[in-house]
Amino acid sequence: MEGIEPFPVTRGGDVAEVVEVSDVRRSYGDYEAVRGVTFSVARGELFALLGTNGAGKTSTLEVVEGLARPSGGRIRVLGHDPYAGRASVRPRIGVMLQQGGFPADLTVTETAAMWAGTLTAPRPVAEALELVDLTHRAGVTVKQLSGGEKRRLDLALAVLGRPEVLFLDEPTTGLDPESRRNTWALVRTLLDDGVTVLLTTHYLDEAEELADRLAIMHRGRLVRTGTVAEVVASQPATVSFALPPSVPRERLPELAGALVVDDGNRVEVHTDTMQATLTGLLLWARDHDVELRELSARPASLEQAFLAVASSPEERDVEVAA
Repeated sequence: MEGIEPFPVTRGGDVAEVVEVSDVRRSYGDYEAVRGVTFSVARGELFALLGTNGAGKTSTLEVVEGLARPSGGRIRVLGHDPYAGRASVRPRIGVMLQQGGFPADLTVTETAAMWAGTLTAPRPVAEALELVDLTHRAGVTVKQLSGGEKRRLDLALAVLGRPEVLFLDEPTTGLDPESRRNTWALVRTLLDDGVTVLLTTHYLDEAEELADRLAIMHRGRLVRTGTVAEVVASQPATVSFALPPSVPRERLPELAGALVVDDGNRVEVHTDTMQATLTGLLLWARDHDVELRELSARPASLEQAFLAVASSPEERDVEVAA
């Protein structure tokens, strides 16, 4: 993607942790929204924070951004406390909130120019608008923009200051599929140029597409952390099929995994060894001349891991490495 000036570091290799969060808590009165969260993000890495509504994602992001003081724990962004040392951190980060809240009667260009005036060394306004495909809407007032266009304007302002660390809170909510893909391409380019990104999203495909590592948050805690593959590996694969009415389930061979029966003939096997389970099942079916109808084998997915966390009772919520 043209128009991005590279940040003078490269992605990969031995890189310093530029975001460090240790046992962070945040309370609103008697309610503890964030309960002992710990994670770190390396330079040039995208870390995605997932969770159900009310899980504590935005509350966590706000204290890491330095917009609020945590109730407990320790945070460092680029080596500084982002709240107490905001003057040192703010010029080096970009923040995209869930809602921008910019003056409705200003044009897109006027809004970006106003924001650029608060920054130390902003990129040209026209360049920022081009990055998010808003050049053709430059003279339109903010109140005339669609919801998706407003999100793209929020993103333009977040990258206007050439940030070293970029915080994106639900960046593609309300975007059409093409705009989402364009946003992903922009984020990848920023990552390739060494920018560090901390992202919250409800879109699991977005996390799968972009994240180097992710965490699933539930009731204020991190419950799963790791790469997408590591988090997915915490869940079993599923082999499902229907037996002919003449074949009772009791005739099935012993299969590795947990058997779940939807009805008399429909069978699901949840297994950590899909290949061995499927091989044993197919060999048994061949040897006994049994037709397995509607046979399917599905590996575990991020959605499955997410739903397993979201449906877990609170007493089982403990931070684990996937």
